[in-house]
Amino acid sequence: MKIGVISDIHGNLEALKAILMELDDVERLVCLGDIVGYGPDPEPCVEIIREKADIVVAGNHDWGAIGKTSIDGFNPVAYAAILWTSDHLSEDSRNYLASLPLEHREGKYTFVHSSFSVPEKWFYILGPGDAEKEFLYLKTMAGFVGHSHVPGIFMKSGARVKTLFGSIVEMDDGSQFIINCGSVGQPRDGNPDATACILDTGSNEVRIIRVPYDAEKTRRKIVASGLPEVLGDRLLIGR
Repeated sequence: MKIGVISDIHGNLEALKAILMELDDVERLVCLGDIVGYGPDPEPCVEIIREKADIVVAGNHDWGAIGKTSIDGFNPVAYAAILWTSDHLSEDSRNYLASLPLEHREGKYTFVHSSFSVPEKWFYILGPGDAEKEFLYLKTMAGFVGHSHVPGIFMKSGARVKTLFGSIVEMDDGSQFIINCGSVGQPRDGNPDATACILDTGSNEVRIIRVPYDAEKTRRKIVASGLPEVLGDRLLIGR
């Protein structure tokens, strides 16, 4: 079975539509949260995810927009954007975001937004040191995360944890893996293309994919909406 895994859409409708076209042939779709926040189209993005995704977990912006988690630690731009987002969500979408779980575990795979140790604290897994700590709490062969907006794969084999370079890895049952599928709507690794990954449960292969989209259109919508302009500018450079 092929499963598409997406995360951190952040109200970017153009990026979401582009990535879903690329994932058109997957049999299931998993969303790792942060459907909203930053971008100009929170409501349409929630509606699409509700329709298309088979598994959805909560992100900090999803819960922040409805007051279910604190936004005190958000930087000023993120803070302003989440308040704007909160004002542009229907009651139905708010209830949906409130209903999302923090974690989903299924067979060999665990799906969370941020971390496995304390998912409600929204910790980041940024490098092998962070991954080493989180492997202690990962109870399945592979765990999928987003949150950092930077795609990457970490592997634990024995006591050793290392970063795997490249966009394709074939996982083996003798090791553990943490896969960050990156961000659909706001990549931060210097590449503005939308990011996701495809899991083949038959071969245990994971492939990270990049898809170009009309980031300039999203930028114009951000400016027109009154959101901080920097949120549009950063889309063009993947930062």
